[in-house]
Amino acid sequence: MENFADQCLDMARSILGHNLQSISEQGTVTPVAGEASRLDEPGHAALAIGEYYRATNETSLDGTDLIDLVARCVTAQVFTEEAMENGLAYAALGLLSFGPSKERNAVWERLMDPTRERLDRQLLERSDFDNHFQSFNIAKAVTRFSLGLSKKDETGQLIDRFTDRIESNSSAGYMDDAAGITGSVGGAFDIYGVMSFVFIRQALQLHANINLRERKLPTLRSHSEKYLKLLPDLVRQDGSGWAYGRSIGAYGQMHCISLILQALRDDWVTANQRDLYLDTARRLFVNFFATYLDQENGDLVIRDSERDTVNYHTTRMANFDAARYLCQWARLARAIGGDASPSGPVPTNKVARFVNFDKSHRKEQGLFLYQDPESGLAFQLPLVGNIPEARHTSASLAFPHSPGIFDWPSETYLPIMTPELTFGDKVIVPSFYGKNCTTSIGLRNALVFKYDQPELITTDETFVNGLGSCKVIWTFLKGKISCEYCFSVKQQITLDRMRYVLAISAPHSSHRVGTAFSLGAEGQRANVLKDDFQAEWKPLETVTNDPKYRTHYGNMHYLQILERDHKLVMRPGVQYRLALSFEPDISFADE
Repeated sequence: MENFADQCLDMARSILGHNLQSISEQGTVTPVAGEASRLDEPGHAALAIGEYYRATNETSLDGTDLIDLVARCVTAQVFTEEAMENGLAYAALGLLSFGPSKERNAVWERLMDPTRERLDRQLLERSDFDNHFQSFNIAKAVTRFSLGLSKKDETGQLIDRFTDRIESNSSAGYMDDAAGITGSVGGAFDIYGVMSFVFIRQALQLHANINLRERKLPTLRSHSEKYLKLLPDLVRQDGSGWAYGRSIGAYGQMHCISLILQALRDDWVTANQRDLYLDTARRLFVNFFATYLDQENGDLVIRDSERDTVNYHTTRMANFDAARYLCQWARLARAIGGDASPSGPVPTNKVARFVNFDKSHRKEQGLFLYQDPESGLAFQLPLVGNIPEARHTSASLAFPHSPGIFDWPSETYLPIMTPELTFGDKVIVPSFYGKNCTTSIGLRNALVFKYDQPELITTDETFVNGLGSCKVIWTFLKGKISCEYCFSVKQQITLDRMRYVLAISAPHSSHRVGTAFSLGAEGQRANVLKDDFQAEWKPLETVTNDPKYRTHYGNMHYLQILERDHKLVMRPGVQYRLALSFEPDISFADE
């Protein structure tokens, strides 16, 4: 692991070297051209520098005083105009990285009295959260107690509250980041669950009370292991990691790598599973290194002329987070020891399973994972909800998410591989939730995944009671996919439009692994099997030069749209079916 640790530190130095100059005298972060700053960026910068100090014990980089930079960032974060729980938590851990006692903390010594007083007060203040923001409360409590600003330690209580709410909002024990949102279907089971456990584990490692840490690790393990067990089946052979929901791309690689390395360090991985997880982490890292790191300039690239990411992720924040994670991986690798490579070849297993995140009388939500080594087809099919801010994108629609094969725009909504029915002001898509979710073996040993929607749901994730219902059937056989949607209405109603979209994209022209999945000359080989809507394929729409249609991974080039753009009177007692099949021509970027 020593070579891996050294490689990570070299990259971290390069990234920090390119971004430390963006920190102003006041501690704010200057954005790159064309972007606006986030108010929590000083906190991200502080923690990145703190992790670098923990990994190297160095207080300067290229002649820059790192202690002074962290003091400036902490001050800027504390005095932000708006309350930023996330930025404050990151800044607090960055400060704590330089020592668990304020009497021996070099950054604390640089802070002015008004900053110390305001920091003390803000670490004490906290709102109660049902989502990933509760992890920031835990970090604040760890910092306040460890620095000696309070004799009362709330860390254990906050961790218990965090896990109790996970259990109350998910029958299977996964984190619902949309819990508690009024009027929402809920069930935002996305990458923020992984991020929360990684962040809490990092905070606990800095806790001054080792006994508290040891007492709470089993509680964290019981929940974070659920995500850990997903990863070998979720990570594709080309190393593509978490690929659905919001905030993916580079973060879909980084959070997963950290979770695996933390688990290896904490001995949560059994000896007979060690090679499997080492191979998974290796593939994730190689993909991250080749896809998002600019080898010539030595910094992280999350948006350029060929790809994009969510609007609220800035290049500066992503670079500081990448440097932080690289330093963390270096520390974890040294603690793990041994060889970073598996002891032998790790076979590629066939994966076909539905992971149930939550099952109640109201809804069922989960994730269908599929990998077929023979054909190369691999995807993640989510049946989950969103938080309100992440709606009107395609990131969580119920279709096979597979970068390079079945793609979607990072910030623009399109009904990708999903029929969209418009009834007046109600826009319906059969996503976000299901009932009676089942998997079974069909003809010729094909795997069948199906679910019902007793009530139709809009793109705003609002139930339209009394309108109609839908039954969805997905069939998978080696490299072939078939899907069927069966709609019925409860009263006569006029359908204004039906739309179904296929996107044709490609991996990044230069920032990619050689084994990145791509479509060959024959494309997705889509075939309409049944269409009771009598829709027509529109002329191929070219979007190569439209920045709205870039993905997290590469550029989108064409849209194939199946559409009925005139009215249809739908009658009760009649079933309206749309069925298609796909057998994508899978190749590799460098072929």
